[in-house]
Amino acid sequence: MTIKVLLADDQAMIRGSLRIILEDQPDISVVAEASDGVEAVALARRLRPDVCLVDIRMPRLDGIEVTRALAGPGVPNPLRVVVVTTFDLDEYIYGALRGGAVGFILKDAGPVLLVEAVRAASVGDALVSPSVTVRLLRRLAAAATPAAGRPTRALSERETEVVRAIAGGRTNQEIAAELFISLSTVKSHVSGIQAKLGVRNRVEIAAWAWENRIVGTA
Repeated sequence: MTIKVLLADDQAMIRGSLRIILEDQPDISVVAEASDGVEAVALARRLRPDVCLVDIRMPRLDGIEVTRALAGPGVPNPLRVVVVTTFDLDEYIYGALRGGAVGFILKDAGPVLLVEAVRAASVGDALVSPSVTVRLLRRLAAAATPAAGRPTRALSERETEVVRAIAGGRTNQEIAAELFISLSTVKSHVSGIQAKLGVRNRVEIAAWAWENRIVGTA
């Protein structure tokens, strides 16, 4: 099945480069391009792509506002948004994450990681490169006070292990191998953790873990 992608970036050259990389894959098709945030929201709502690849800085609406409009709390049938960012824009990441983004990727991440991020997002496995996720969340944790939100029910010891692994940038397959459990068991734990924490995806699980010092920042 072909993964339909919307590209949103105000630079035509970057959109063109991303299109070439993605459409070189047999299972990915770029269905639309947007040059600003307002256009991105309109196209995404009309076309309902599988993944929206959204630049953090755009005219009219920035990537955070676009993410909130397409995937934020209260949005019916939210879309999957992957935010394109750079490390010197860390101040925007928290807003994008809380706005419903399922992943982050660097503009210079390279073709392999770009394709990996799109495929992961398309199936709801919202994990990008550990080097991106972990470094960004560590910076957020260093600047933030512990979050007030607590689980509606206490996490089990196994669930806590899964949370730490997610916050460390592990994929479901890697968690299964490390904890000697099946992939289906990992997915079951992730679903249970989301319900207990009141979060929507594994990126928010990771953010919760860093904010509440479930993992170290060393």
